Amino acid sequence: MSPAAPSFAASDRYALVIGNAKYPDADTPLKEPINDARDVANELKREGFDVDVGNNLTGAATRRALDWLYNNIKPGSMALVFFSGFGVQAARQTYMIPVDAHIWTEQDVRRDGVSLESVLGELNRRGAGVKIALIDASRRNPYERRFRSFSAGLAPVIAPNGTLLMYSTALSSVVSDDGGDHGLFVQELLKQIRTPGLMAEEALNRTGAGVIRASNSQQVPWISSSLAEDFAFVPGPPTGPRADIASQPSPAATLGSSIADDPTVRSLTERINSNPSDASALYRRGQVYAGRGAYSLAINDFTDSLRLDPKNVEAYNNRCSARTITGDLQGALSDCNEALQLRPNFVDALDSRGVLNLKSGQIKNAITDFDAALKINPRLTSSLYGRGLARQRDGAVAEGNVDISNAKAMDPNIVKEFASYGVH
Repeated sequence: MSPAAPSFAASDRYALVIGNAKYPDADTPLKEPINDARDVANELKREGFDVDVGNNLTGAATRRALDWLYNNIKPGSMALVFFSGFGVQAARQTYMIPVDAHIWTEQDVRRDGVSLESVLGELNRRGAGVKIALIDASRRNPYERRFRSFSAGLAPVIAPNGTLLMYSTALSSVVSDDGGDHGLFVQELLKQIRTPGLMAEEALNRTGAGVIRASNSQQVPWISSSLAEDFAFVPGPPTGPRADIASQPSPAATLGSSIADDPTVRSLTERINSNPSDASALYRRGQVYAGRGAYSLAINDFTDSLRLDPKNVEAYNNRCSARTITGDLQGALSDCNEALQLRPNFVDALDSRGVLNLKSGQIKNAITDFDAALKINPRLTSSLYGRGLARQRDGAVAEGNVDISNAKAMDPNIVKEFASYGVH
């Protein structure tokens, strides 16, 4: 029997709830975020959270709201962030977009957007024990069409330990507002978090399953967890066993029936079985496999996806990363080169190629790639850390130490990320 969830007093639970609907660059206001934010805020208040709710927040207002959350956190506090509005992926990070953002390039996203990784990192630095982020922002937006030929959706997050994260739909996928006053994701979420004693991870798993069923598998939420302690939104007797999900478990922990039973994998597999030519579903399932550490399965799906859509630069870059981890460095190099041939100055592929060059001992080539990536995005943490390692190995120890120190300050998990690639 699972132990009862630890009780958090009202003073220990803090939530920031944001609903952004009126974006001047959008043709019409979004219908769902304001109502969804209100309903989530009201439910969390009933469950003992101290809640700050903001609608149509500018960048300055968002920073003030975050400061309220940060300043309330004490060691061991529970912190929750709910955001509904537009989100944009840039340089492998997810950015929540304020209503006054002026976005014409990817660099503008990083300037005006709010990095989810940065928010979770700051909550962790302040001592929050349990950190939950619920992000309903995977919408087609008016910004990406200005600098991309496709909607990239949201990116996986390298989150600190003790984090439970859920996107309303799959990585790199987008959905359109259905024209209703409430979103499907929040409707299913509220059903589950009201259940006494239901562990938070299980509540989100059930939310995802509900969304999949209600949307006929057209919307497949994404969940990542590194919670080290049990937590229930509504304390009470446990209603069933906890569903443990590691944010990046080892391949041995994810291969076999456990990963096949993952709701996202199961839904995508059904789509693929009904239509083996669904390149998008193959690519998405490959991303899920990679996120769960099942790299061989991921490579197979990326390969099948590329056979159907040979110009998918994201698939080439993802396969490059997976092959780097598994040690197929020649294959990884071919993939990154292909991605860069299709999209010159693709910053993610430059970064990925830098990592594989570093792993293969091509130090000067690695420095060249990291320099090129950092010229495009000076705050790309992985390229900064990778360049630091490469500079150290090239004899420029002092410069390398500066790069590594700056990268660690920006992302304390960067060492763990490189270790996953076999680079230390």
